[in-house]
Amino acid sequence: MRYYGDIYRAPSEAESLLLQITIGCSHNRCTFCYMYKNKSFRIRPLEEIREDIRLARAAYPSVRRVFLIDGDALVVPTAYLSELLDHINEVFPECERTGLSATAADILRKSPQELSMLRSKGLKIIYMGVESGSDAVLKRVCKGSDAAALVQAGVRVRDAGIALSVSVIAGLGGVQRSHEHALKTAEVLNAIQPEFVGLLSLLLHEDAPIRREVEAGTLTLLESRATLQEIRLLVEALELEATVFRANHASNYAPLKAYLPEEKKRLLDEIDRLLLLRSPVRSDHMRRL
Repeated sequence: MRYYGDIYRAPSEAESLLLQITIGCSHNRCTFCYMYKNKSFRIRPLEEIREDIRLARAAYPSVRRVFLIDGDALVVPTAYLSELLDHINEVFPECERTGLSATAADILRKSPQELSMLRSKGLKIIYMGVESGSDAVLKRVCKGSDAAALVQAGVRVRDAGIALSVSVIAGLGGVQRSHEHALKTAEVLNAIQPEFVGLLSLLLHEDAPIRREVEAGTLTLLESRATLQEIRLLVEALELEATVFRANHASNYAPLKAYLPEEKKRLLDEIDRLLLLRSPVRSDHMRRL
């Protein structure tokens, strides 16, 4: 297998075969992100991917899942994806699902019919970064989509029968917009009704542009207790019908997981218990991206 630069994947794709169909991220302007700043975006030729698939077939007796990387693999043309999925199905008949990450803009460039067709060929899950439901926060971090576009994209994925996993970032609004960030994010999630929600907490990587805002004093980071309070406000406002909620990423101060709505009260009680502690489960120097 051939990979270019540092490689990132969703935590739930730990056992998947990673096929790098794009290099970098076509948007690559989110100020909280550092992952693709050293890459120039390009789409790899399909014949290169076919060769990678042949190498993988020779190396692995069984491939149950495939995850297409880099950052927003859905940006590639539909015809490219269609042919690639056909080849994956041909070479790995045992493959149960293919997944990828996408921006809202990527999704909205695909028609409902295109997404349904890709679903029929094995595209079973899409990961989309929501990050915030506040238009003010989304604009400040250069997300490239407003809340309405995020909702439209998320609903389009779900209507196509593709599972949707979305990420949100606690603390992204700073002290200045913490309340708004929590409640507006809940509004977006309630409108989309994703199957999975992954919550991270804001960390400052040395290469992330958002660090300059903190250094300039225009963004004040939340401390651990305030972050947990924001997460509680978010959870309390959620009205999800069948969603796995996870806040067990290493960036978080404490690992949390619940199936909503059934376990919402237990989740709120657990956060309340954490708020009574003198310090969070993880200290700042133990949190990692």
